[in-house]
Amino acid sequence: MKVHDFDKVVTKLGMQTRDSSHHHAWLVHDGEIVVRTKRSHGKNKFIPEHLIRKQLHVSQQQFVGLHSCTVSKDDYIKILIQRNIIAPRA
Repeated sequence: MKVHDFDKVVTKLGMQTRDSSHHHAWLVHDGEIVVRTKRSHGKNKFIPEHLIRKQLHVSQQQFVGLHSCTVSKDDYIKILIQRNIIAPRA
């Protein structure tokens, strides 16, 4: 995975970001941080896709969907609810 691809997923999910020694991104849902991920700085660097998938709590197929725009932010929230990362609304 390239840096541009990572940034595309972060933007699509509306994740908040911060730069320090790495480029950090996190998703806030209902006022709580539910997932975090990070990548190294620099352009044209290769990012290990399996680590990003693990941090985002998605399968290979779901990750491809996030990258190719077939999985929306709402779909991603539903995935996180199914995996008990986010508590379902009462």
